Amino acid sequence: MASLDILFAGSGEFALPSLQAILRAGHNVPLVISQPDRPAGRGRKMTPTPIAEFALESGLPLVRTANINQLVLPPADVLLVIAFGQKIAPQVVDHPRLGGINLHASLLPRHRGAAPIQWAILSGDTVTGNSVIRLAPRMDAGAVLAQSRLAIRELETAGELHDRLALDGAALVLRVLADLAVGAAEERPQDESLATLAPRLTHDAGRIDWSRPATAIANQIRGLYPWPACHVRLLQPSGKEAGRLVLVRARPVGAATAAPGVIDQAGLVAAGEGTGLEIVELQPAGRHRMSLAAFRNGHPWQAGMRLESL
Repeated sequence: MASLDILFAGSGEFALPSLQAILRAGHNVPLVISQPDRPAGRGRKMTPTPIAEFALESGLPLVRTANINQLVLPPADVLLVIAFGQKIAPQVVDHPRLGGINLHASLLPRHRGAAPIQWAILSGDTVTGNSVIRLAPRMDAGAVLAQSRLAIRELETAGELHDRLALDGAALVLRVLADLAVGAAEERPQDESLATLAPRLTHDAGRIDWSRPATAIANQIRGLYPWPACHVRLLQPSGKEAGRLVLVRARPVGAATAAPGVIDQAGLVAAGEGTGLEIVELQPAGRHRMSLAAFRNGHPWQAGMRLESL
């Protein structure tokens, strides 16, 4: 593969496998651009983004900025943008010899926006993938250079899918760079009639409406883990709180014989339309993740108890 000079703009962990891959492939990165350090953790210590941290550890030239459009950029062949979080002006996109490209974690035009991985699971998709597109003025609307497809596993969480897509995306990026280097890249416009949105999530997204069908709730639990996650109280029939949990993964299982949100005789949580939800894995407050079976060894999970969103 011909070596290219690549300006790399990224912030989140999703971008890290791609940055590592282009370096292993022998490409040159004259500059890494990332978001400024932000407070994180209980101590609110100023912390670099995962990309900035890797650049510092690797001795790569790094700029941390809240506005990439104000930078004087070095000459380059390509601008590669992944999980960056800033709107990029046309003059920056057009600065490199071969223009700017973006890796997006969905099969565009489906799930345009900030949370495509979560929304793929929330929407009940069974297949997702990655898209490498041209940067465009409208969000995630650029011409498609290449796509890959991945099956979503039955009990897969958004966090697990994120990691698989990040690795898959790195291989796709290398393929597109190889095509760009020899002038073989082909572009196709997105079909606007098929476009859907994947807006940024909030903490409120984790609140469960137990009157919804079990399939939708199972997708919500998996699609929102590890963030913002579905936080619940486990309540005794009397209403007394028995514990606080984060629900990690669940699946619909037949019918339940209780009111929505209430645990039935089989240990299922009743959901809407008479459906039953099996909680497969959870995380008690202050504890590690565990299976429901392990949780029941030392904690009550009995018919008549109920779950209530926090």
